[in-house]
Amino acid sequence: MLRHEPPPGHAEHPGRLQAVLDALEEVAFDRREAPMADRDAIARVHPRNYIDALEPAFAETSGARVRLDPDTYISSGSREAIYRAAGACVGAVDAVMSGEADMAFCAVRPPGHHAEPISPMGFCVFNNVAIGALHALEAHGLSRVAVVDFDVHHGNGTQTVAEGEPRLMFASTHQAPLYPGTGARNDTGVDGNVVNAPLPAGAGSSAWRRAMEERVLPALDAFAPELILVSAGFDAHKADPLAQLELETEDFAWVGQRLKELALRHCKGKLVSTLEGGYDLAALAGSAAAYLAALQRD
Repeated sequence: MLRHEPPPGHAEHPGRLQAVLDALEEVAFDRREAPMADRDAIARVHPRNYIDALEPAFAETSGARVRLDPDTYISSGSREAIYRAAGACVGAVDAVMSGEADMAFCAVRPPGHHAEPISPMGFCVFNNVAIGALHALEAHGLSRVAVVDFDVHHGNGTQTVAEGEPRLMFASTHQAPLYPGTGARNDTGVDGNVVNAPLPAGAGSSAWRRAMEERVLPALDAFAPELILVSAGFDAHKADPLAQLELETEDFAWVGQRLKELALRHCKGKLVSTLEGGYDLAALAGSAAAYLAALQRD
């Protein structure tokens, strides 16, 4: 996934993943190579004609980058990266559902939560977390799966998938107004399975934690998921150049602890997190490490 290379100066560059890997070097994990997702798993979210339409674009990257949308590029290393980013979520779901692991973190790029079923968007080509969620529902026979998204940008693609699927809950905190302009508080999906908590620029830690405690976490509790997936974006940090939500590193440790408590209460600790945004390297690395340390803490 380090070989997925947008143009120089692009915010979503290989150094992001390397910073996370370096920060986690001393953390005691069972590290596994991300598998390539198979087409059947991807097709639960993205129609096969969308998957097929990407192949000519991948083929064109042998000599140059290809631009899929105003923000999203692919290079010669992108096909494998994109399939492994989705495959990581599928493999992580399999690992926690089989009991091989209590929880998992997918250190992946490109991110996925902006990818709509029929279009790439916002650095994203396949919606990694949605693919993992629908795999849990269909391959493992679960009846209630929740996706929590604390990336500073709303996960529009994931919400699109959840809106018509009552077995899937989507809950998001995000800055608004901000790209992609979705995630209104009055979006409720089907049977109230979509819960958005938009926050203004400069909201800071106290307002964000309050949104989690008063809106997101109670909704998750009421849904009682059998598995929790997390779109773990760290771009709400005060140092991030793409947003202004002004969170601290400690906030990500706090939410990790709260989500772990919910997972223990409802699904025997089964929790899968996947990397989304985060564009200041030091803040990204420190926040990811703090989040994962909280998940591991007894």
